[in-house]
Amino acid sequence: MNKRIFTLLFLISAFAGRAQTVTEQYIEEWYSVAQSEMLEHGIPASITLAQGILESASGQSELAKKSNNHFGIKCHQDWEGDKVYYDDDTDNECFRKYDHAEESFHDHSQFLKTRSRYAKLFELKPNDYKAWAKGLKKAGYATNPKYADLLIDLIERHKLHKYDVRGVIRRDPTKPKPDPDELVVQESANKIDFVIAREGDTFEALADLFDKRTEDILEYNELRYDAELKAGQIVYLQPKKRRASRDHPYYTVVEGDDMYTISQRFGVRLEKLYKRNDIPAGTQPKPGTRLELR
Repeated sequence: MNKRIFTLLFLISAFAGRAQTVTEQYIEEWYSVAQSEMLEHGIPASITLAQGILESASGQSELAKKSNNHFGIKCHQDWEGDKVYYDDDTDNECFRKYDHAEESFHDHSQFLKTRSRYAKLFELKPNDYKAWAKGLKKAGYATNPKYADLLIDLIERHKLHKYDVRGVIRRDPTKPKPDPDELVVQESANKIDFVIAREGDTFEALADLFDKRTEDILEYNELRYDAELKAGQIVYLQPKKRRASRDHPYYTVVEGDDMYTISQRFGVRLEKLYKRNDIPAGTQPKPGTRLELR
């Protein structure tokens, strides 16, 4: 990635006045997707955004525009999707091509999660962007010796750390039953208490633990009486609200999303989410759809 990064940095510096506006637009368009990936995978949204800005020249690179690849991820042997070829560290290198840019963000998360050389990153606190930036460089994500400094500079210059979501809990996947003290009551961005369900948790057990009725827990989370609780699921301990926080006015739908998971992610009542976006109840939006959350 070294040659491409230096080229992009030159372009950014050459058009500094315009680049600032382009970068701000990029952040506005993609911060909610980065936050979604943080909630699901524990990668700081600030890191994802900074890497996207750096690797794609704020979405203006040819690879980003024509192939929706915002992170310069190359094909590697396990890639079975569409491919494009560009000169990078060597001539005619293979890069991944996506139908939607959101897929690039999701694939970026999967890329880091599934490669052993990045495993130590997930032992870091998800809001420690400096440690993550240095860890990425140490793990060999990029050959540029200043890669960590470039990420940190972008994060601090554009205050990207404000997009790091509170309440992200990451667990060691080798531990089937986390320690009891891992069940921490968190507060969502729009001020609702919630927990992340552990392996073996039930709605009845959570209701008993927090001195609530099971019916209330199910009602807060807009679930039927026969719903099953899965590890990693957000469980609200208070009613969801009519709208998301001011920091989350919009959300761009990605592959695999549905209206319920979006309503849970942002603490918005499902019926209000449908009504606000004039979508018939039960209908699922297509990837790329921009939803109003408030």
